[in-house]
Amino acid sequence: MRKRSSYRPKRVLLNPVGYVLESLSPVTSHKSFMLDLKIKNHGSMDALTKGVAKTADIDALISMVNIAEAFARLGFGQEYGEVVRDGLQALRAVGKRGATTGSFILKAEEMNALNAVMELHDAQMEVVTLGDMDKAIALVYEEYRLKKMTPILEKK
Repeated sequence: MRKRSSYRPKRVLLNPVGYVLESLSPVTSHKSFMLDLKIKNHGSMDALTKGVAKTADIDALISMVNIAEAFARLGFGQEYGEVVRDGLQALRAVGKRGATTGSFILKAEEMNALNAVMELHDAQMEVVTLGDMDKAIALVYEEYRLKKMTPILEKK
């Protein structure tokens, strides 16, 4: 049997100038995207504070905090690194408790930490461009690929 080639062709941009101009536009110029994202994030946080959160809600919050951390690493809100770290720790604690008990219940300090990181993420989204968003998503995927992310539950 013949060995499979490792060659993978690069993707071809149909409109390179449009791609560059689009990446320079702010994320806030895409109103429907921003509205959908805010509804998803704030709805997940609302469900978590009411104690009716499902795994999909926790996944949405994890994605939000990961993107907020990536933005902070890229220079958008670097001075709020402690807020992001506290939010990640709170989310891990809620996730661990939820994985063992089956229901995701917040403590007061965890709610404060998650509210602060939610506010930071909303502020970051107001100032970033689509190019910055692409960089942040790529950074999160690279961290995941290299297994540098801390899982909620450690595999035994």
